[in-house]
Amino acid sequence: MRVNFKISALKATKWYEYALRFLFGGIITVVTGVLASRYGPVFGGLFLAFPAIFPASATLVEKHEREKKQRAGIAKTIRGREAAALDARGAAIGSIGLIGFAFAAWRLMPIWNGALVLLAALIVWMTLSILIWLLRRHAFVRKGRAGAAPQLPPKG
Repeated sequence: MRVNFKISALKATKWYEYALRFLFGGIITVVTGVLASRYGPVFGGLFLAFPAIFPASATLVEKHEREKKQRAGIAKTIRGREAAALDARGAAIGSIGLIGFAFAAWRLMPIWNGALVLLAALIVWMTLSILIWLLRRHAFVRKGRAGAAPQLPPKG
């Protein structure tokens, strides 16, 4: 499955799907705020790295892929689950990048201007996320899984 971006996919998303994402994001943000007020900002901050709209987006990605295949006349397919898994992989990689963002912000905040800290932390997040994605892709290709047909053992 190739990762790509299509502006036209935004038109395929219905208003209630955006509302569902907003609702999930809001609930997760409220839970994080409650945890922070009850157990302190350090504990609550641990939950800020959770991608707030991920639960809604994963289910919507799966639904859209499944519906697209059904419209094409393909009744049973795992493509929706594969697309959701790819979305989850991206969220996990981005979350690891957020750990780098948090570490950079934590170390640089006492010594740099706030705007420079955010810029540096953003660069750390982006660099880490892209590097992990490239390393993961390289390992995937080296194992012969990227689009290659499976090799069957010789008969005999």
